[in-house]
Amino acid sequence: QVQLVESGGGLVQAGGSLRLSCAASGNIFLINDMAWYRQAPGNQRELVARMTNGGSTNYADSVKGRFTILRDNGKNTGYLQMNSLKPEDTAVYYCNAAVLTITMNALNAWGQGTLVTVSS
Repeated sequence: QVQLVESGGGLVQAGGSLRLSCAASGNIFLINDMAWYRQAPGNQRELVARMTNGGSTNYADSVKGRFTILRDNGKNTGYLQMNSLKPEDTAVYYCNAAVLTITMNALNAWGQGTLVTVSS
C-alpha cells in the first residue's frame, strides 16, 4: 500500500551535482525516519544519509559536507542533494522510509534505485 519512486540519477562529471528525488505514495499517515543508501558494484550497501521526521540528520563520513538530505512532508517526498561528486560516489542509490499507514501498519519501504555515475 506504500510505494517509493526514485528519480534524478544520471551521468555527471567529477565535481558536478545531482539531486535525487523519492516520491512516496499510498495510504500514508506518517513518514518517520527516511534515508538514502547506496551500493556500488562488488560493494556492500551502505547508509549515505538519514533524516528523522523532526529534521535530525546524520551522514556517512565519506559524504559529509557534500551531500544534504531534504524532505518535503507535505508532498511526501525526500531528496538527496549531491554536490562535489567524486568517482567513488558512483553507485545505485536507494531511498528508504519507515512509514506508518493510515491503518496504523508500520512498513519499511524501499525505492527501486537510481543509478548515479560520476566520471573522472
